Amino acid sequence: MKEEEYGLNWKGTTAAMGLALLASTGMTKAEGQLNLFQWGNYTNPEVIKDFEKKYDVKVTITDYDSNDTALAKVRQGGHGYDMVVPSQTYMPIWISEGLLLETDPGKMENFKNIEAAWADPAFDPGRKYSVPWALGSVGIAVNTDTYKGDINTWDIVFKTPDELKGKVNLIPEMKDVITAAVKYLGGEQCTDDMAMLKKVRDLLVEAKPNWIAMEYSTVEKMSAGDFKATTAWNGAAMRMRLANPAIRYGYPREGFTLWSDNLVVLKDARNVENAKLFQNYIMDPQVAAKLSSFHRYANGVAGSEQYLPDDMKGAPELVIADDLKGNGEFAIKCAPETQALYTKIWTELQK
Repeated sequence: MKEEEYGLNWKGTTAAMGLALLASTGMTKAEGQLNLFQWGNYTNPEVIKDFEKKYDVKVTITDYDSNDTALAKVRQGGHGYDMVVPSQTYMPIWISEGLLLETDPGKMENFKNIEAAWADPAFDPGRKYSVPWALGSVGIAVNTDTYKGDINTWDIVFKTPDELKGKVNLIPEMKDVITAAVKYLGGEQCTDDMAMLKKVRDLLVEAKPNWIAMEYSTVEKMSAGDFKATTAWNGAAMRMRLANPAIRYGYPREGFTLWSDNLVVLKDARNVENAKLFQNYIMDPQVAAKLSSFHRYANGVAGSEQYLPDDMKGAPELVIADDLKGNGEFAIKCAPETQALYTKIWTELQK
């Protein structure tokens, strides 16, 4: 551990020996505050309490409901946040705009626990900025008491069966929705083919009257029966099923995306040393497992699986059936020109 890595400024041989002792025993000390800007209902309170107790740091969490909301808020400045959790398709935006601090998580003590597949991702080569928070997929959650048909298809959203008309919710994440529509129509992720995008626009506009809502509050409303189907992230779908056993998660055979959310430190963070400590902290297998036990997603930390609750082991929301695995692909960032085309479609859909 380097002194500057945690903001320590001790001098002399005795101080250096003391620092080495702290590093070897895992007793690094900190104090003060840490302000986390995070997706709502996404952080295990037990993890926060343990971190606060271990490092004498008061953690404050402020929720946001979308990648766009988080990005817009931080761009404005004067926010007071230290850390944020962008999805992988947004990571290049945060990096290119100079909004993140290069903390070099790849050099942190607990980075050795990161699974090889997540150690050097294309959206953050060498993990200069981020550590994995959660890994998941985009699919469909369906109440099987209401609908007995095939749930592994985007038909439920785009050609809604009669039993589900007026009972379907769409999570308003533009990239997720348009990518699902493109895959449903046989296209490729981030396509800029105008003929295909016209079909996407028509499909969405025609499907919208069959939806009851476009909102994020899916776990509560699916569990209560207010929605009978919704586009969903798999961890949220698991939480729905645990509250209502009739709910099942579908992996659309037309194609679905896989994603990751990643913990980063903001360039204008006020509590940099504490933020670095927190990045290192969540790469501990037991801590990562506690996070997963709350948000119900995988985490990318090797060794964490042994600490997961039994109901997550082999859960259908986390284990993709062999005949559907080949239909998943990792979400990628679209070119700005393509993103602009998607925004036009999205704006029209929301009218």
